[in-house]
Amino acid sequence: MRKKITITMLLVVIVSTISFCQSVKFFTTARQLKDSIEKEYYINGAEHYSYFSDMWQIYIDSALAIIPDDDFLWSEKAMPYFKCRKYEVGLTYLDNAVLLNPKQQLDYRAFIKCVFCKTYKDAIIDFKNAGKLNGNFTTKEHPYSFYIGLSYLSLNQFDSAKTYFDSTVATETLIAGPSTIHFMDWFYLGITCYEKKDYQQAINYFDKALTRYNHFSEAEFYKAICLHKLHTNKDTVDRLFDEAYADFKKGYSFTEDNCVYEKYPYQLSEYILQYHGRSM
Repeated sequence: MRKKITITMLLVVIVSTISFCQSVKFFTTARQLKDSIEKEYYINGAEHYSYFSDMWQIYIDSALAIIPDDDFLWSEKAMPYFKCRKYEVGLTYLDNAVLLNPKQQLDYRAFIKCVFCKTYKDAIIDFKNAGKLNGNFTTKEHPYSFYIGLSYLSLNQFDSAKTYFDSTVATETLIAGPSTIHFMDWFYLGITCYEKKDYQQAINYFDKALTRYNHFSEAEFYKAICLHKLHTNKDTVDRLFDEAYADFKKGYSFTEDNCVYEKYPYQLSEYILQYHGRSM
């Protein structure tokens, strides 16, 4: 009887080992297939064309016909539509990527909703869910908390915005020290205080942004507005408005990669600089 039990257990171990080896072999083969297809159709295909070329989509579609479970390809198919401001079209493809791999793709969709689609409530939900998967991770230069703060700021929920911008500063300070805090953190903290009518504190934050990024036209512009609100000498205020306009014309504006496609909240335009500064 004992011998039969031993033989049975041995058979179970052998079957389990074979099954495991087959799973490893299948996984390796599947990953190799994906790598091969991505190289053939993406690296050697789509990447030779503009995002906006129909050939980009043709190559990506050809790859997806073979490996439809590749989340990377779905996100790359979606990306040009966002840059063309065809948000709903792009999201139909990006949603597929998120379903396949939320850990890798959910924060990208959150970023798209925040910066491109400007559906801020949905962006907050996605970023908070991404945070449950990844922690306060960084995407597109900034921690999730930065974009949650930006979303609350754009919803006029200024106290919540400041909480998340403060959290961003705390996170960056903890990781690499206060000297590495991004100038956009200081800028948006300044904007939040400006909206809360705490003009002196806003000026303090704008000065910190300008220490990190000299001639930052948006920081100069909103600092000038705050000085105007505090009834500072008119010549001083006018001089700063003029400096902001001159620096904007020289290109000292937002440096975010995607601001060439989409305006960020409180990013300036020549129209605003010319006609609205002194009356805001």
